[in-house]
Amino acid sequence: MAQRFRHDWPLLLLALPVVAHLAIFHYWPTAWNIIAFMDYSPYRPFWENPFVGFAWFERLFNDPYFTPALLNTLKFAALNLLCMFPLSIVLALAMNSIISIKVRSTFQSIVYLPHFFSWVLVVTVFVQVLGADGLVSNWIMNGGGERLNFTSNPDSFLLLVWMQWAWKDAGWGMIIFLAALSSINPSLYEAAASDGANRWRRMWHITLPGIRPVIILLLILQIGGILSVGFEQYQLQRQSIGYQATEVLDTYVYYQSIIGNQGESFGTAAGLFKGVIGLILILIANKIAHRLGEQGIYQKS
Repeated sequence: MAQRFRHDWPLLLLALPVVAHLAIFHYWPTAWNIIAFMDYSPYRPFWENPFVGFAWFERLFNDPYFTPALLNTLKFAALNLLCMFPLSIVLALAMNSIISIKVRSTFQSIVYLPHFFSWVLVVTVFVQVLGADGLVSNWIMNGGGERLNFTSNPDSFLLLVWMQWAWKDAGWGMIIFLAALSSINPSLYEAAASDGANRWRRMWHITLPGIRPVIILLLILQIGGILSVGFEQYQLQRQSIGYQATEVLDTYVYYQSIIGNQGESFGTAAGLFKGVIGLILILIANKIAHRLGEQGIYQKS
């Protein structure tokens, strides 16, 4: 053990900041989920907070604002899973089929760069382009049409959210699948082409099976975080769209626990509910992956 430590200490030193980050910002806060079962107050010693069992969970499930927020969260999560996830795969396949290196690098930069934009900038761009006083609305009005009401219409908010996701994050998923595509042996394509397989058959029988383990792994992780659809995107558009269409679990916890008077225990109970549901979904999805012959996020015993 000592000899191995002397040999690997540079690698351990490089991993130390990551371990410290996980310990401080993930594992230590997880231990404080205990306050979901207590009547916690930061103004008294921790050991003086009484234990109340599942009282906060009962209040959470009986809150009339909780069910609409949960349904909105599931709606946005289903949209992300069914539309955004395949879009990243399609972009990666399209990118992989481009022969010109210059065109590929240009296309990759265009679709990947918005990932680094904050949601404040993304929402501002959409308002400036598709808002009531935006670029498209002015074009329509100059042509004799009516003012566009897209970024403030609750009925079109689902489409607006998908467009914002597609512009901001589809390129990030594309990069991950491109890395998986690079691991496929090119000789497989050459052998298939010599046997008369066209481009579509090569994609169906070589490309998609080659990235199938990555698809399954990312799908399991996305299913596990299905109740975490974000905060900033909905918070920034809450005033213009209305809370009925934009309220998700993250904004619900913010307004009920931090802004409201429900307290820290209430917000922790809501967060713990999300975590437990995510864990159950990950275990179910991983079991299905094992049935399909894939490794999933861990090997079955």
